[in-house]
Amino acid sequence: MSRHLDAPLRRLTVPEVRARKGGEPIVCLTAYTAPVAEILDPHCDVLLVGDSVGMVVHGLPSTVGVTLEMMILHGQAVMRGAKRALVVVDMPFGSYEAGPEQAFANASRILKETGAQAVKVEAGTYVADTVAYLVQRGVPVMGHVGLRPQAVNVDGKFRAKGRTKEERAQVLAEARAADAAGAFAIVVEGVDETLAPEITAAVKAPTIGIGASAQCDGQILVTDDLLGLFDWTPKFVRRYANLKAEIDKAAASYAADVRARRFPAAAETYALGGGGGKARRPRVAGGGERG
Repeated sequence: MSRHLDAPLRRLTVPEVRARKGGEPIVCLTAYTAPVAEILDPHCDVLLVGDSVGMVVHGLPSTVGVTLEMMILHGQAVMRGAKRALVVVDMPFGSYEAGPEQAFANASRILKETGAQAVKVEAGTYVADTVAYLVQRGVPVMGHVGLRPQAVNVDGKFRAKGRTKEERAQVLAEARAADAAGAFAIVVEGVDETLAPEITAAVKAPTIGIGASAQCDGQILVTDDLLGLFDWTPKFVRRYANLKAEIDKAAASYAADVRARRFPAAAETYALGGGGGKARRPRVAGGGERG
């Protein structure tokens, strides 16, 4: 067998993603766990460990309550599952706004403790100096402009941006500032459809749209929205599955079988002296395996 077939998969790098500007669209999804990351990895160029984990996994009302420890924990899990995609970890609210030194201390901790290749910050114009500080010190940064979920308490709710002349100018200024500071890619979320192509043309970094425009250099969605795990999803989400209904159906079938004593059956139990060969150790309810 040739050596290249034996070689392990190589991760995409920050320069490779940046070089996709104007080329083949960049495919991105969120991931928070090792099993899901492993499934998504062959199909994605970038996996984002988003602070949306607070709402999607932990049931928080917004991303504001997400901690650095939560992001590191989920970043570690995703890195165990993904072998090919570039992995980016969100910096949570309060972990970078105080200044460049705070941001570097927390960003370097994320990269060290997870093994991920980059961090993402919600890039208001005030963050430009911080982005430059991080990049100059070896921390690749993805920016995020437009609808910024961490600013929900200022806006009062999640709402699209760029529908007025003033908002268009503000979002464009945010994108240009992040680009000039060295962001290798910029997420453009929840903006007027005509603004996203303008941003894409104005910056050197590839843009990754979410509720923006097909004219961005790539797209990202929250995976749990794409899979139909929630009753409500934003307008910009296209559901590619309805897993909530499937999970509900499976759980109902299991419950019925347990109550009718149809589960477990003979095929799902162990018998003394039964079968040859080495059996796989059974999992226990806590998630481990009984030795």
